[in-house]
Parts: sequence; structure tokens; C-alpha cells
Amino acid sequence: MSEKLQKVLARAGLGSRRELETWISDGRVSVNGTVATLGDRVGSEDTLRVDGRIIKVKTEEDTVQRVIMYHKPPGEVCSRNDPEGRPTVFDNLPRLQGMRWVQVGRLDINTTGMMLFTTDGELAHRLMHPSNGFVREYAVRVRGVMTPEKRQAMLDGVLLEDGVSKFDSIEDAGGAEEGANHWYKATLTGGKYREVRRLFQSQDLEVARLMRIRFGDLTLPPQLRQGRWMELEPEQMKALIEKVDLKGKKYTGLYGRARLRHQRGGNKPPRKARRGPYRR
Repeated sequence: MSEKLQKVLARAGLGSRRELETWISDGRVSVNGTVATLGDRVGSEDTLRVDGRIIKVKTEEDTVQRVIMYHKPPGEVCSRNDPEGRPTVFDNLPRLQGMRWVQVGRLDINTTGMMLFTTDGELAHRLMHPSNGFVREYAVRVRGVMTPEKRQAMLDGVLLEDGVSKFDSIEDAGGAEEGANHWYKATLTGGKYREVRRLFQSQDLEVARLMRIRFGDLTLPPQLRQGRWMELEPEQMKALIEKVDLKGKKYTGLYGRARLRHQRGGNKPPRKARRGPYRR
């Protein structure tokens, strides 16, 4: 069976579908020696090249699926390579053989907190797609007075330069009573560029600190320090896959390898991982 070209490239972890569509339009992709065009479909028997380099066409069943959670510190950029030489979110991730980490969404350089990375480009695409309705929750420290009118305006919707945005909820989280350094917890389902900061700025409120603490049902564990990552457990992986209606694939990582050993070994219980899940 054939599949859309950009879907196959995304599954290989080369980038987001939107980015890969640009590559195709720019003539960087070829199929069987012919420059590809948007709308082309490929199968396992086709020879696929990007910038002259052969890309192996993988089916969904052949894709090794891993998801890790990373606690992003301030000062890291969400880019694989930064022209200015700044540290990136990929610097502290585990090394892969024959695969690439694909980030699920972005955080700006000064924002901290939870990020997800996966080896499955199709899963990353579905996790980021607005139609799947994953709620993002942020802890926000604000300078300025939050009036009931300002709060309601951000809940009703604010017209920003790229469309209307709004919070699903805004909860008081403590701090100074008047003016400076008051904390709030805010949730939204969008993913526009610097959306949280721009919503508060639209009400003359300055965001002093911003931290993502939840994505869907996944919450940032207090034990996961900045700059470290952890492998998702099988139950968490299953919940993500079911949420985006994606067929489960091969297991890997500490928990996946133990599960595979258990499946191969009949009634033998899976071995416990020798190292903790929180790693650098």
C-alpha cells in the first residue's frame, strides 16, 4: 500500500509535515530518481531520497516507537542546530542509532517545563494537531494587577495578530496580593507562537516566569530536574496512542525492553531496570 510522501518522511523523523511539504516544494525530495511533487505517494518498493541521501521507507509496523519527557531549562532553544551556538533542547537527549528525536511542539528560549520527544514522526504530528485537543497547562508568574475584567477577557477570547486566542481556565496560584509576582495556572488547547505571553500582554500584564507543567494527562513530575529526561511508562504510551487513534507499534526503552523480554520468556516476570527513569 502507498502512503502520502510527507507522511512517510515525517515517520522517518525528518521533521514536521508542514516543514517537509516545504522541502518537497523546494525540490529537495525525489522518488525513484524523479523530483517529487506535493501529492505524490510512495510504497516500500520505492527509492526515496532527500538532498540525494537515500531514506528508508518504513511502514507503521516497522517504526520503533519511543516517547520521552524532558524538563527544559531556560536558555535552551527548540532547534536541532542554532546559528548563534546557543544550547538546544536536543543536547541532553539520549543518542539514537538510525533514528531521530522529533519534538512535540516548542517552547521559547525563556520558557521552562515539560517537552515531549518521540522517534515516531506520525505520532508527533498527531500530538501537535489541534483536532486532538491536548490541553496544555502553564504556571505563570505575572507582574501587574489581574482585574476580573482582564481575566474574563482572556477567557472570552482576544484578537491577536494571528487570530483569536483564549484560555480555557485561569486559576489563582498564590503570591503577592497586589501588583508584582503573582502566580496563576492557565490552560489552553492552542499552540500558537508565544501564545500564553501574548494573551497576558494583551491585558497589560507582564509574564515574569512561564513553565509548562502539563500536556494532556501527562504532568511534569517534581523529581524530574531541569535538563533531564525520562522514558514514558507503557500505560502512558498506551494512553497517548489511543488518544490520537494511532496503532501501537514496537516497544523500546527500559520499560519496553522489559516487556518484550517478558513476552518472549513466557511466564518469567520482566526484570527491573537497574537505573532510575530520570536521566541526563
